[in-house]
Amino acid sequence: MSAIGTVVAVAAGMLVALAPAPAHAAAGATLPFTSVEAEAATGTGTAIGPDHTQGTLASEASGRRAVRLDAGQRVEFSVPRAANAVNVSYSVPDGRSGSLDVYVNGRKLARTLPVTSRYSYVDTPWIAGARTHHFYENSRLLLGTDVRAGDTVALQATGVQVTVDVADFEQASAPADRPAGSVSVTDKGADPSGAADSTQAFREAIAAAPGGVVWIPPGEYRLTSSLSGVQNVTLRGAGHWHSIVRGSRFIDQQSSSGNVHLRDFAVIGEVTERVDSSPDNFVNGSLGPGSSVSGMWLQHLKVGLWLTGSNDNLVVENNRFLDMTADGLNLNGNARGVRVRNNFLRNQGDDALAMWSLHAPNSDSSFENNTVSQPNLANGIAIYGGTDITVRNNLVTDTNALGSGIAISNQKFLDPFHPLAGTITVDGNTLVRTGAMNPNWNHPMGALRVDSYDSAIEAQVRITGTTVTDSPYSAFEFVSGSGRGYAAKNITVDGATVTKAGTVVVQAETQGAATFRNVTATGVGSAGVYNCPYPSGSGTFTVTDGGGNSGWGSTWSDCSTWPRPGEGEPGPDPDRNLAQGRPAAATGSQDVYAPGKAVDGDAHSYWESANHAFPQSLTVDLGTVRPVRRLVLKLPPQAAWQARTQTLSVQGSTDGASYATVVASRAYRFDPATGNTVTIPVSGDLRHLRLHVTGNTGWPAAQFSEVEAYLS
Repeated sequence: MSAIGTVVAVAAGMLVALAPAPAHAAAGATLPFTSVEAEAATGTGTAIGPDHTQGTLASEASGRRAVRLDAGQRVEFSVPRAANAVNVSYSVPDGRSGSLDVYVNGRKLARTLPVTSRYSYVDTPWIAGARTHHFYENSRLLLGTDVRAGDTVALQATGVQVTVDVADFEQASAPADRPAGSVSVTDKGADPSGAADSTQAFREAIAAAPGGVVWIPPGEYRLTSSLSGVQNVTLRGAGHWHSIVRGSRFIDQQSSSGNVHLRDFAVIGEVTERVDSSPDNFVNGSLGPGSSVSGMWLQHLKVGLWLTGSNDNLVVENNRFLDMTADGLNLNGNARGVRVRNNFLRNQGDDALAMWSLHAPNSDSSFENNTVSQPNLANGIAIYGGTDITVRNNLVTDTNALGSGIAISNQKFLDPFHPLAGTITVDGNTLVRTGAMNPNWNHPMGALRVDSYDSAIEAQVRITGTTVTDSPYSAFEFVSGSGRGYAAKNITVDGATVTKAGTVVVQAETQGAATFRNVTATGVGSAGVYNCPYPSGSGTFTVTDGGGNSGWGSTWSDCSTWPRPGEGEPGPDPDRNLAQGRPAAATGSQDVYAPGKAVDGDAHSYWESANHAFPQSLTVDLGTVRPVRRLVLKLPPQAAWQARTQTLSVQGSTDGASYATVVASRAYRFDPATGNTVTIPVSGDLRHLRLHVTGNTGWPAAQFSEVEAYLS
């Protein structure tokens, strides 16, 4: 295998294309390692991908590409920085385990890199739309030697096929010294070999160090049950490469007086399946106010931190979350002043970072400068309700099924839920290859999604400084995911750069409104805007041009079809009804006979205006300017609808503001004997079609069961 594709490195919080593509600066964490994609290396393996299909190895890989190695094949990396340690993201076939031989500058090391499927191939059949997922896993190794930039590190498969995704190269620090005055867990009988159970020793050390430091020396410590009653104490290790706790539950407590600080050690669990009723988490519950979590390596757990109760002013920073079967971190209500920043999260089995305002609202809390890669069943970052929340300067890449890069949502899941309120700030985020096909909706999810799932968006949602690159589908999606048509409103999108969106820039699927300013797009696959609120007739989504926008002025015109990535706007079909499913509005409606009934494709349902209040009008937005040549107006075909004459004119507009008469006012007879149908020749280029009705001999209101518009 020769060098394939480009190298993409995650270094200092940036995606850096080492060759041949130009550098792409992004937000994210400042990281102590540099990641190099396997498909950019040299070797003898087989490149796979790209692919966005749910359930494939390539779709879950970083960059949607990886390299498959059969026995004896290798992938060789050019090391991008000084390093003495490597972490590799890989996959092996289900039920298999083995190792990779490691070569440095052609010399085989005595150490090998273990590989296993033990923590992969997770099934969650209770989650609608889920398939077997979580194909990849991370394995790390201290090389035992220093390598310099430009040196080579090769990985060679032995007895099992291995798909290599990405390698992280790092200069691991030497073990830190024991802090003066600390209580060591080994002083209380902890076994650094991992042979004996050290749970009681940890408990005794914590009890002996109120207000002080519990020291976890270099070694591996096995814990068989969780710790509780942890408060007013610091637990500190010699660094996460050196101090390692083996156990699937570390702290489980519902309350704490706080001042708990967890830093500089690893907790590596044995969670192989997701069981939501089991608290298989690093922290489950509360650390209390004024606490912190920093410098941790968290792996093979259900959730890194599932936080309930009081965690006021908690700081979670400079940690790595790898291979969780569910969330990386979830602020599960009542989080106040929590700061989650500068963390790296890869291969989470649900939302990587989430705030869920259950029981009490999360408030004044933020996710800032985090790097999220490859969440494989949900969103990179998700905000479910809450007040005055900030999502700023994060980098999210390669989301998979059921997930956007960032989701701002009123989906409640359970009650009591506290919807979005105050100001939701989404600022300076970069989203790369994010968005996915939702198998439940059978249509795509955008890179950034605002979702009025269970209630209308009443908060002020401010989306600024967003970069969206290579989204397989849309850049910005506005939807009521329950299908109930709640409004997504009070939204501004300011200063966004969209590059190579697969379908559209704006995907509007519910009623509401958003203002766009300084949003520029290049390489848009299908059209600028898909504006088709659901359910049909529920209302309109108003896209307001605030100025400075470019590259996305067109609108997908056919709400009966979904744009496919890169297919472009379909050619004109003279027999297609341009009005069907389009947003419709009226000067008034009677009871349930809403304007959308006139464009729903069902001639038996109908719009009826307010009674005894002529003139009345019905306006249909065709989505883009069209050379309309024929209108067909219908009333229900049943014989119960007696013949009648409606007097009307046809008006048209290209901008929705200034209307001109296209067909002058005259009387049109609707007769059940001829199908209650009227055809009107039209000659005009228009986007907004308006029927202005001044009389009806059969009823004191304007009435139409279908308004159809055609190109010929």
